[in-house]
Amino acid sequence: MNASAWTQLVVFLAVLAAIAWPLGRWIALLADGRMPTWLAPLVRAEHVLYRLAGVDVAAPSGWKPYAIGLLAFNALGVVVVFALQLLQGALPLNPQALPGIGVDSAFNTAISFVTNTNWQGYAGETTMSYLTQMLALTVQNFLSAASGIAVAFALIRGFAARSTGAVGNVWADLTRVTLYLLLPLSLVFALVLAGQGVIQNFDAYRDVRTLEGGMQQIAMGPVASQEAIKMLGTNGGGFFNANSAHPFENPTALANALQMLAIFLIPAALVFAFGRLVGDMRQGWAVLAAMTVLFVAAVLIATPAEQAGNLQFTGLGIDQSASVFQPGGNMEGKEARFGINASTLFAVVTTAASCGAVNAMHDSFTALGGAVPLALIQLGEVVFGGVGSGLYGMLVFAILAVFIAGLMIGRTPEYLGKKIESFEMKMTSVAILVTPILVLGCTALAVSVEAGRAGIANPGPHGFSEILYAFSSAANNNGSAFAGLSANTPFYNLLLAVAMAVGRFAVIVPVLAIAGSLAAKQRLPVTAGTLPTHGPLFVALLIGAVLLVGLLNYVPALALGPVVEHVMQGAPR
Repeated sequence: MNASAWTQLVVFLAVLAAIAWPLGRWIALLADGRMPTWLAPLVRAEHVLYRLAGVDVAAPSGWKPYAIGLLAFNALGVVVVFALQLLQGALPLNPQALPGIGVDSAFNTAISFVTNTNWQGYAGETTMSYLTQMLALTVQNFLSAASGIAVAFALIRGFAARSTGAVGNVWADLTRVTLYLLLPLSLVFALVLAGQGVIQNFDAYRDVRTLEGGMQQIAMGPVASQEAIKMLGTNGGGFFNANSAHPFENPTALANALQMLAIFLIPAALVFAFGRLVGDMRQGWAVLAAMTVLFVAAVLIATPAEQAGNLQFTGLGIDQSASVFQPGGNMEGKEARFGINASTLFAVVTTAASCGAVNAMHDSFTALGGAVPLALIQLGEVVFGGVGSGLYGMLVFAILAVFIAGLMIGRTPEYLGKKIESFEMKMTSVAILVTPILVLGCTALAVSVEAGRAGIANPGPHGFSEILYAFSSAANNNGSAFAGLSANTPFYNLLLAVAMAVGRFAVIVPVLAIAGSLAAKQRLPVTAGTLPTHGPLFVALLIGAVLLVGLLNYVPALALGPVVEHVMQGAPR
């Protein structure tokens, strides 16, 4: 990495820590229900709505009612988003008179946005009306993010509770996260983005004459309001097909930097909130350290790979022993206004978090550079990860890490004073293994049938990587695409929708089950034989668990895709 890339990385992490720390305090207050007095009018209005809905927020529930409420809420979201897409042609705020969406695409999109995946098999500006973009997609950007944070709250309460068995009230959690966290942050960020040049209007598309004398249609729309929650909620679904490479979504270098910070802001703040809520900030710092080490390692692999470029350029007279093989590095698929360093950092950020936003085409990265985003997704979206899902995913790995440590020293494993027993380990196993099974099973099916192979744009290992990336992205609820795969077909729309839904809720339910089980247990006092879970040894153990268990399942598949391609790129021409 050059000096510019190092400076960018250090500044990014420093600014992130500076703004996530105070936000973590606020999130901890929300999780505890300790609202400041100046919000009293809003809190009173909130309680009126609870009474009208028949919800008793003073009575926290066990994990099963919490899970049922969350599943029902998200199922209703699927129905609403699906219906709005089908009826789009007959609804208002559709200046381009766009027709209703096809059934398979509408189903895929409904599942995608409700699960916080935001996979898009369509071009937004030629498919979705303004009403659909706002009422269906943007609303779900808020609600799916709130769902993830609510699950994280429930798991934290499981660790912090003292044999109560309660994990909170799902309706209060969803309401407060949306009203007091996501909405105000999004409002402020939308205004900042609009100041940078992100558009926000309801105009009809404009026909303009280009410098060459031809005519071009320029899409308009309420973009800034969707862009803000797209990033803050680690959603990633773009208003435009080009996503954050489009100048109306990401117009300046400053906007690009702010969007990267927004993606990591709430996931990092949740780690600080976790430390406060369990009563030991060292626990939060340990989890944050593991996330940061994995993130920095990914940047240190991906950025030099893109700076060096394609090794096959050595056949054009460049010294094969040189550190740079392609003059200027690999700029294919990247915006000139961002360059290699900012584009690569964005790619690592968006795949370390469960955010599908992209400002460069991952399909155009070098084999090694493209393998890093793919591997980050396959780790389970725990390197900061999505809002809520990153923290509860990493805590699941922490449970696994203390279990492994307990086996090594012959003690019953404990984490944060709670014994980790057979039930917790069964649920942990389900939560960790469900996504690899989905990814590998769906990929095998896609490459085995003609309907799956028909979508491949590039032959050989790169085409395999396109399919592997698509199902890794869907099952882990990332939503970014490798590009190059024609996935807007009935086969891919339905199979990817299944991967997204199962990948989201087959993890959430076991995590809530773990939360309920832990909440029913007494917190044990720390003794001389207790494994410290806040020092460098535990951080190393946690990183090892993430890498060995999270990634090892995918090694054979990675060998067939990016590894083979990397070897081929280095072969003599």
